[in-house]
Amino acid sequence: MFLLNLVTAAGLAVVAAAQVVNQTSCNGKNYTYQELAGFGLIPGDARDEFGDTIGGIGSAIALDRFQWRKLSNGSYTGVLWALPDRGWNTEGTLNFQPRVHKFDILFTPQPSATVANPSGNNLFFTYKETIKFYGPDGTPTTGLDADGTGHLSYPGYPDLPVATYQGDGFGNPGPIHKRIPIDSEGIILNADGSFWISDEYGPYVYRFNPAGLMIGAIRPPDAYIPVRNGTESFSADSPTFYASKGAGDDVIPADNPTGRDNNHGFEGLTVDGNNLYVLLQAAANQEGGLGKQTERYARLLKYDITIPSAPRYAREFVVPLPLYNDPTAKASKNPKVAAQSEIFHVQDGQFFILSRDSGAGHGQSVSTSVYRHIDVFDIADATDIKGSVYDCTNCSIASEDLGILKTGITPATYCSFIDFNVNSQLNRFGVHNGGAQDSRLLNEKWESIGIVPVDGLIGDDDEWFVFSLSDDDFITQNGYLEGGSFTYADASGFNLDNQALVFKIHLPDHSRPFPRGP
Repeated sequence: MFLLNLVTAAGLAVVAAAQVVNQTSCNGKNYTYQELAGFGLIPGDARDEFGDTIGGIGSAIALDRFQWRKLSNGSYTGVLWALPDRGWNTEGTLNFQPRVHKFDILFTPQPSATVANPSGNNLFFTYKETIKFYGPDGTPTTGLDADGTGHLSYPGYPDLPVATYQGDGFGNPGPIHKRIPIDSEGIILNADGSFWISDEYGPYVYRFNPAGLMIGAIRPPDAYIPVRNGTESFSADSPTFYASKGAGDDVIPADNPTGRDNNHGFEGLTVDGNNLYVLLQAAANQEGGLGKQTERYARLLKYDITIPSAPRYAREFVVPLPLYNDPTAKASKNPKVAAQSEIFHVQDGQFFILSRDSGAGHGQSVSTSVYRHIDVFDIADATDIKGSVYDCTNCSIASEDLGILKTGITPATYCSFIDFNVNSQLNRFGVHNGGAQDSRLLNEKWESIGIVPVDGLIGDDDEWFVFSLSDDDFITQNGYLEGGSFTYADASGFNLDNQALVFKIHLPDHSRPFPRGP
C-alpha cells in the first residue's frame, strides 16, 4: 500500500474578483473557475497487487459519487477508480492486460496556500485493488496492437478486433494466441458495479461486469471503422516492443484512409442518466484526421442505454476542437488542433471537454505547454448527423485535405474555461508549467475528468471539485510488468509520476451532474 496526494479546485459564479481565475458563459450558462485547490501524485514506480507498475492511470477516472464524504474536520474521503491505457508502449506495445485500479482517497483543502507560502501535496490515495479485463470467453484482453486484418466472433457480439501473438507476448517463444486488443481511454462506473470502457483501438465501447468479464460491446457506424486496402483493419500501426526479434511489423499502409486515425479513437466517454456519449479524439481520416491543422471536427455519438444489454444508437453530433499556436512550429504549421482526451456531461447537453497540446511537459523536449484546458461544449443547436448521408465507410462531414466542415452542418458551441497552465495557481502547490525538468513540472498528458460536490452531499450550492489525473505512459526506470517478471527502464531516462490536479468551480445554477440516489 501507499498514499498519494491529490488536489481540488472550485469556483463561484459570483465572487470577489480576487477569488476568480476565470469565468465563462456558454450558451447562456455561467461557469466560474475559482482556484486550484491542490496537487498530488502516485509514484511512477508504484506497483499493483499483481506486481505490475501502476502507470498511465490518468487515461480516465471515475469518482464513486456515493462514497464521497465531507468529514467534520473539513477533509474529504472517497473512492476513485483509475484506468490505465495499454501499458508501457513508448518503445512498442506489449501483452499488458488492460485493467482498472481502485483507490481510497483523503483530501484536505489548503485554501491559505500562496505562491510565497505554497502547500505540500494535500490529497492522498491508498491503493485497494485491481480488476483485470477479460473477453466474453474468459480469455484475457491485451494491450498489443490489433492485426492488420481479421477479427474475433462471439455470439451476440459484433465482430471484434483481434491481436495475434506468439509465446507470452513479451518476446519469449511459445504457441500462438489470439486476444481482444484494448487501449482503454474512458470509464463509466455503473450502479451495479459494472463498467463501460471506451477504446482507442477499435474504436469500440465495451461493458465489463464487476469481475472484469466482458458482457457487451458497442460497434460504431462504419465511418468510424478503420479501413485499409478495402478491408477493415484495426491495427494502429503500433508494432511490438520485440518487433526487432522478428515477432511483428508495421501495417501497410501505416495510415488507414478512412475511419478513426491511429491512436485517435474513443478518448471521451460520459453518461447522462440513460444516455451514453462517446467522442473521437479528433477528426476521422476521411475528414481531415491525418493533419494536426485539419483534424478539428470530431464526431460525438449518443446511445440510449436504458437497456444496458441492448444499447440503441440515438444521435450523432460534431464537436469543433480548439486551435492553438505552437511556438516551436513554423508559421505555416500553425494553428494546430488541440485534440481532446476526455468529456464529462454536466447538464442539459453541456459537457466538459479536456483538450490539450502535445509534446510539452515533464519528460518532453519542451517544458512549456500553451494549451491544456477543461473547456465546455453545448450540443443544443448542433445538427444531428445520424444517418446514411454521413455514417457510411466513405462518408465524411468535412473535406479530407483541409478539414473544412460541410455546409448544412452546425457543430456544437465551444467555450474556453479552465486553463491548467496558470502558474500563479500551480505555484501555490509548488508545481509549474515550463521551466526546469523536475518532478514538479506538469506532465504532458492530462486525460481525465471527475467531479464531486464541495458540500460532500448533492451539490445544491453548485460548487464542485474537478479532479484530473495525468497519464505518465508508464515511464519509469524501475518498471515491472507480467507479474513482475518483465522489467524495463524507459529509454528516455525519466521517472514520471502519475500527477493529479483538482480545481474548485461553480457550475451553472441548479446543475445536476449526477442523478439523485442513496
